[in-house]
Amino acid sequence: MGLFSIFSKKQQKEDLEKGLEKTKQNVFNKLTKAIAGKSRVDDDVLDNLEEALVMSDVGVQTTLKIIKRIEERVERDKYLGTAELNALLREEIEALLLENNTSDGEDFELPANKKPYVIMVVGVNGVGKTTTIGKLAYNFKKAGKSVILGASDTFRAAAVDQLTIWADRVGVPIVSQGMDADPASVAFDTLKSAIAQQKDVVIIDTAGRLHNKVNLMNELTKIKRVMQKLIPDAPHEILLVLDASTGQNAIEQARHFIAATEVNALALTKLDGTAKGGVVIGISDTFKIPVKYIGVGEKMQDLQIFNRKSFVESLFG
Repeated sequence: MGLFSIFSKKQQKEDLEKGLEKTKQNVFNKLTKAIAGKSRVDDDVLDNLEEALVMSDVGVQTTLKIIKRIEERVERDKYLGTAELNALLREEIEALLLENNTSDGEDFELPANKKPYVIMVVGVNGVGKTTTIGKLAYNFKKAGKSVILGASDTFRAAAVDQLTIWADRVGVPIVSQGMDADPASVAFDTLKSAIAQQKDVVIIDTAGRLHNKVNLMNELTKIKRVMQKLIPDAPHEILLVLDASTGQNAIEQARHFIAATEVNALALTKLDGTAKGGVVIGISDTFKIPVKYIGVGEKMQDLQIFNRKSFVESLFG
């Protein structure tokens, strides 16, 4: 590993720790309160820990699962001091994320046999969807990949304009037909251009409205069907972007989109501005869909590949 790579990894770790600082303080304050005056993990400590995790937006069902695992460890080990609780939490949460197929990714790599690799991005307006696409394009380009964007969110003129600004900022081409164009037609033309230009990555934006799930489902299904005329297994990744700062509301948004289309990857944005970072754990566990990207700041490089070990270490380290 070269000196630049070592510096880059160190910077990423620092950015992650800084981005999770509010959540970490929130969790630690509650953990400290949970074990105050206690020398070992007993029922009172577990009750307080349960409350701490729920209040950190881990979610009720996921919290109960974590508490049950810790109870089993306490029963098995017979005596467990409160000093060991932090390490135990790290182990159990990391194991939970692993079970939910969340990886230890580090770099913006792509499958060797998928060219172009097609990502269809979904999510409600306001969660940072367009910004995430821009940051994805930047990071793939930085990793040496050629990228093209498709402006298939034609419901809002602002969406097309914003994506065009990001394309110019990053220095990647964009296929756009303006507002009210057929989203599937834009996606088709984007893939056609990607194939002709031998691009590595295609990122397709889609509309973020949720007022009518039937229309949303029909639109996303049509986009997929049209893309498959050119690339039979496209899209390879259906990425749902969620705003971590909305906590449990993000889980409800996820339910809608997962019902509407075959989401197979998650991106959690705005982790740096919230104390609700525990929602990453809850969402991953609730839907058994891997968290692939997290946003921990405003800079283009602040969209990171999610690494469960680094995440847990930064949260509980």
